[in-house]
Amino acid sequence: MININEVLETNEMIERENLDVRTFTIGISLLDCMTSDLDSLNQNIYNKITTVAAKLSDTAKTIEGQYGIPIVNKRISVTPIGIVGSSACKTIDDFVSIAKTMDKAAAKVGADLIGGYSAIVSKGMTPAEETLIKSIPKALTSTTRVCSSVALASSKTGINMDAVRLMGHY
Repeated sequence: MININEVLETNEMIERENLDVRTFTIGISLLDCMTSDLDSLNQNIYNKITTVAAKLSDTAKTIEGQYGIPIVNKRISVTPIGIVGSSACKTIDDFVSIAKTMDKAAAKVGADLIGGYSAIVSKGMTPAEETLIKSIPKALTSTTRVCSSVALASSKTGINMDAVRLMGHY
């Protein structure tokens, strides 16, 4: 049971120490969206994100109201696009179209950020993942909410120096 001292202490943290919840995140698997047709892939991604995360913003507002603590960012995290786009994406622009789709879907549901424009290449790099890496600068300058990452190394698999060189170039 919460006592009055704990409530007062929490209120003080919110007011004087700017206590907040940094990020409220929903994770969405896009594996079932995969297809070799780029237009269908983009439509599948948009539909999945806007359906699954439809209540993201409302849920965050409810939690803010219930606990009285502001939530700074509403975020969506999806399956790495290096995997999801592997069959349909042949060019940099193909991958950029997915970034734009992700950005549009995130805007529709009121998300501030959408992560997953990513590749996991510590054990090796597929041609699709190499193309995704090359597309990152264009994707990030073409969107406002998309976040990107590339896992180049791990303590278990070591460092993929080819991927490090590629990232340094792009």
